Amino acid sequence: MQLYPAIDMKGGKCVRLTQGLFDQVKIYSDTPADMARLWVSQGATFLHIVDLDGALAGRSVNEEAIRAIVSSVDVPIQLGGGIRSAEAVQYMLDLGITRCIIGTRAVQQPEFIRDLVAQFGTERIVVGVDAKDGMVAVEGWEKVSSLTARELCMQMKAYGVEHIVYTDISRDGTLTGPNVEATKELTELTGMDIIASGGMSCMEDLAALHENGIRGAIIGKALYEKKISLPEAVARFE
Repeated sequence: MQLYPAIDMKGGKCVRLTQGLFDQVKIYSDTPADMARLWVSQGATFLHIVDLDGALAGRSVNEEAIRAIVSSVDVPIQLGGGIRSAEAVQYMLDLGITRCIIGTRAVQQPEFIRDLVAQFGTERIVVGVDAKDGMVAVEGWEKVSSLTARELCMQMKAYGVEHIVYTDISRDGTLTGPNVEATKELTELTGMDIIASGGMSCMEDLAALHENGIRGAIIGKALYEKKISLPEAVARFE
């Protein structure tokens, strides 16, 4: 199972939100690149970074912090938040990002993902499926669409997507455990790499995902609050 320590950026700082609410912010570091170096020093082999401001603005906002992270570590990085054009994908790949995560445009214009996969390949394009009560949310989770997570995943599979970041918004930043059941269901239904996100709180959560055949897990607040030891998790699950 691939583990992805998460670095969420807002206003150039490393933060965590609770349930995606922008008014519930906790700052963990003024320098996201320092957090990136810390997680890599503890064994991280892949990083997950999110431009929270970008997700709302529809374009990259924390580019300076992203550049600093890329230049300070030598592990692959996936980036989400505000990437809504082929030009934006190319720009981030040129910057040194390994995978770009597309969320809002995947819902609003699914054919856009098909074109991106054709242009950049399956290893460069990840789709973010963020769900509230099973329905997909967009635009920084501010709006809920009429599409179910299952429908979107199957559509993305048809377009050649191999990696999905599945977030249960109700659990994100709450330390209440991931939605193992829904993540397992999507993994079995699609055969895709469904990366679990939201709610990770302890080693038992990771074990539950691992035992259910889930191939990736994003860990955020649990690392920052020292509920999960990254070296221990890497040794046990990777």
